[in-house]
Amino acid sequence: MHLTSNPIDWYAARAAGVVAYLLLTVVVSLGLTMSSRRRLPQWPRFALEEVHRFGGILVGTFVAIHVVTIAIDSYLRFSLTAMLVPFVSSYRPLWVALGIVAAELLLALAITNRLRDRMPYARWRTFHYANFAVWTAATVHGMASGTDRSSVWLMGVTAACAALVVSLTALRVRLPRLPALAAGSGAAAIVLVLALVAFPFHPRLWNATTFHDSLAGVISRNAGPTREIVSVTATGDGEQRVLMRADLLVEPQGLLDTSFQLEFLPSGLICRGRVTHIDSLGFEGSCNATDGTSRFITAAWEQESGPAFSQGTLDVHA
Repeated sequence: MHLTSNPIDWYAARAAGVVAYLLLTVVVSLGLTMSSRRRLPQWPRFALEEVHRFGGILVGTFVAIHVVTIAIDSYLRFSLTAMLVPFVSSYRPLWVALGIVAAELLLALAITNRLRDRMPYARWRTFHYANFAVWTAATVHGMASGTDRSSVWLMGVTAACAALVVSLTALRVRLPRLPALAAGSGAAAIVLVLALVAFPFHPRLWNATTFHDSLAGVISRNAGPTREIVSVTATGDGEQRVLMRADLLVEPQGLLDTSFQLEFLPSGLICRGRVTHIDSLGFEGSCNATDGTSRFITAAWEQESGPAFSQGTLDVHA
């Protein structure tokens, strides 16, 4: 029996979030360019407006993909309430809340754009300024809650996007010494992104062979007449961030088959193996990583009402 889940939904959620943020940056930048009334000879204004409008549709599409793939993801299980109501999620509630607020503001902006011809232009323009709040919330959400936040490539992408939007905003303000102001604002945005990466989170290990994490997750059971499938999905948050899944096929005499997977974040290194011992509140196992290293795992948690647990520990050593 194949017990391991396919992590493609988790990768799709992360990719969709990054693409949505890049598209949002393009849309905001085009909006700032058009509002400043600067001329781009290669791009007539009507073409910019069409790209701006279509870009907004693409942003909404990829945000929807991001939300749906997180909803079906087996590693980080979010309830419908946790995905719609800010601060309900147990996973980084503040930073997830910013993502929820950004998505809901984006939906509200789409509605106002649809009703643009039915409202005064000044009111529509005031609503349209909420795009800055959406972009800012999305930036902080991605850098603070994203599992790739410490990756050099994502830091570079976010810093470049922040420098572009902040520089264009400075040019839009029409203050004296615009070139110097824009350059200084862009540099300040890059520094702010790098500071966001370093604070308020403590330094993390990278593909560690020995570490200790706090553990929170969900236990699901599917019992048959003589056998039971037990699945544990959890996140480890501490010295080394990880996503963990263990699937057990159990019969009265003991373990019949097992599958174990540990994904290291933000690198994506996978360590696969087996569970060797279980009890009512934990298990032991071992795995071999794709980089050739091996690890021994001890997971334990406290009894809580319902399938979810939040007070657990994960100890890993070579």
